[in-house]
Amino acid sequence: MTSRQVTIDIPESILQAERTDPDRFARELCVLAAVKLYELDRLSSGKAAELAGMSRVEFLENLERYRVFPLEAELRELERDRA
Repeated sequence: MTSRQVTIDIPESILQAERTDPDRFARELCVLAAVKLYELDRLSSGKAAELAGMSRVEFLENLERYRVFPLEAELRELERDRA
């Protein structure tokens, strides 16, 4: 799998407020981005899991933590197909 690195500037005050280190914060940002992109139906659960750095099953199991219904995109797709 080919990947590309993206660099963003995070103010030190944010890291201090979150009481975390840059690596842990970067991992959490990837998960948060994956969850939100999945929720907005911009990424499939498989691609979102890839961005989050976990298996699809693990990603779907973790959605509850972020109050996102797993398989929401799949349900919308089924509803579109039914209409």
